[in-house]
Amino acid sequence: MIRAGRQHLVRTLADLAAQRGVGIDRYTRLKPYEAEGFPAPVSSPESRTRLYDGEQVDAYLLGKPVPPLPGPEAEDGGDLLDRRECAALIGVSPRSWDVYKNDPALIEARIEAGGVDHWPRRAVKAFQAARPGRDAAATRGGRPTRTGDQVPRDQVPALVAGLLDADPTISAATVTERLGVHRDTAQQALTRLRADRIADHIAAHPTLTPTEAAAQLGYPAGQVRRATARAETVLRARNVTPYLAEVAAALHRAGWTTTEAVPDVQLPGDDRVVAALVLDGDQAPAPAVVWDERYGWRTAASRRHPIAKGAVPPSEGEGVRYLAGGIAPPPGDVVAALTTTPDG
Repeated sequence: MIRAGRQHLVRTLADLAAQRGVGIDRYTRLKPYEAEGFPAPVSSPESRTRLYDGEQVDAYLLGKPVPPLPGPEAEDGGDLLDRRECAALIGVSPRSWDVYKNDPALIEARIEAGGVDHWPRRAVKAFQAARPGRDAAATRGGRPTRTGDQVPRDQVPALVAGLLDADPTISAATVTERLGVHRDTAQQALTRLRADRIADHIAAHPTLTPTEAAAQLGYPAGQVRRATARAETVLRARNVTPYLAEVAAALHRAGWTTTEAVPDVQLPGDDRVVAALVLDGDQAPAPAVVWDERYGWRTAASRRHPIAKGAVPPSEGEGVRYLAGGIAPPPGDVVAALTTTPDG
């Protein structure tokens, strides 16, 4: 975590590389941050982005004693927690936090530090205290149920997550009754939440099947057929995300994207993994590229809607070109394929 009042001291690996006067690629190959005595990251251990306290790093580089950070006894409401730390604080999985963070109060409290979203400890505790559950959802701020009031779509996942926490066996019909949302909206939210939690449980217990994980979580067999199928897709999406991130980094290095963003992963129909990456660089060879687990990479003619609707892959032509190399070619091969014209 980033201790209260120390946000301005946060440094990323890119910052540390610049401090050493080398590029980030060389710095991560040398890994000086793994040397004995180098200050530990202030980011959570599983975080993809390492963050460090600048005061500690400067002291280490100058050969001075590294000043300790405040200990657990110095807990402060202004401490900044990343998604994993927020999830641990309120006793849920990081995937559940990804749903909860869309609560308006948490959106308002979000703070970016080192390019990573954080939330003040006080905001997380306030959310936990007011976290929606069976009773809160039944009244929604004092209003009785069945009065026709509708929940804004962006708040539905967090509210349904609270109901699911309180009762793993809850049905879409009950969610509809308590929240006043359409039955399809309730079913979709339940399916996605259960699928994410089933995938989380399998990640922690790899020998389980989706059906076994669902049973251990208390989900009735008759209600989770789609959720278990989606959970398998979610797991495949998580497994391929590091590869997609490597390709995104390669396209950024080629100058075809202005930011090194991980492709937007989608799960159309709950049964396949598709990802899109907009190429917004001045010299980009296409408006966007799309990865589909069925056939690999292709170009897209639209930046706004790169992923085509429906399960049928779009035909080549009018800006669409399938890139040879298999389902998951090395990042360099993707760059080369995009550089090569269709005529060779």
